[in-house]
Amino acid sequence: MKTSTKVIHWLPRVLCIIAILFISMFAIDAFDSKYTIWQQIGGFLIHLIPSYILIALLIVAWKWEVVGGIIFMLIGLGFTPFIFTHNYHMNHSTWMTISIVLMINMPFIIVGILFIISHYRKNKELPVI
Repeated sequence: MKTSTKVIHWLPRVLCIIAILFISMFAIDAFDSKYTIWQQIGGFLIHLIPSYILIALLIVAWKWEVVGGIIFMLIGLGFTPFIFTHNYHMNHSTWMTISIVLMINMPFIIVGILFIISHYRKNKELPVI
């Protein structure tokens, strides 16, 4: 396998893991001193449910790159209206909301595209760039 093919193979996987870790950071808000430690841990585990789902989808994408790529692109595009609406109601700033949406959704869209490129590059169906 050529070096460029190896990079294209590993890049979506590494970026997806980093994006999942970023999403997982939002679960930290479950820790609050007014709750018991068990309530905090329970809340933390519940807040990590999106990360569990994303990890399961990463496992699917790892095995079937095209299917996983399509799923990650759909996730990135599909949740955009919900994240935009939720954040706009919180801060009432269009530009801040757009930047938040790009920060959360764009990595998954890019990961989806890279998984598809990786599949076709390994099967030599795309020309070498």
